[in-house]
Amino acid sequence: MPPSAFRRQPEPAAAAAWFGGVAGQAILASQAETLRQAAQERPGQAGLWLCPSGMGESEVDLPLLRLRAAARGFEGDVRCALPLPLPSESCGVVIVQHLADISSNPVALLEECARVLLPGGRLWLLALNPLSPYRLRWRGQGPRVAEPVTWRRRLRAAGLAPDAVSLGLGPTWTIAAEPALQDGAGLRAAFLLRAEKRRLPLTPTRAPAAVWQPGLPTA
Repeated sequence: MPPSAFRRQPEPAAAAAWFGGVAGQAILASQAETLRQAAQERPGQAGLWLCPSGMGESEVDLPLLRLRAAARGFEGDVRCALPLPLPSESCGVVIVQHLADISSNPVALLEECARVLLPGGRLWLLALNPLSPYRLRWRGQGPRVAEPVTWRRRLRAAGLAPDAVSLGLGPTWTIAAEPALQDGAGLRAAFLLRAEKRRLPLTPTRAPAAVWQPGLPTA
């Protein structure tokens, strides 16, 4: 089995537990409307949603294949690790909701997301903002964060074209949902960075062995 994209215990459990706590829930609740907008961007096309475990009160129902972070890879609509059991160029939209914050290899994660995106499809990356005062609430709790400029570099390395401006959302310090978007991450707890797949890969990619289909039992 391919190695997991997530750090071994106790760090994945700590990060998942933080997102399941009140401070993490305020961030996730702030993103509910953004998630709905992403899911509606490419109607009629398949989509993928990678999210933390323990979303609790921030739960939203999206018409997407949903995979949650687990101790070893992902669980949810299907249990798997990287590479994702999806065909190349099969998804019109991919949402990466804080999974890159707890990944030991975020570049590999983004490369897989780019692989499954259709040309013209978009990746919606939601990440924690290391410049926010809210960082004191997750410090030492598992998430490993980076500024938007770092994520743009990683997205370009994965073959995607990121937006020039990130959008800040979530609280600044008070534990309360704040869904309004602003230009630039600023001091908000999280930010949204979108990236488009504009070209075909230069080299062919190896197709995964298994393909998920609705109604099939999980492994």
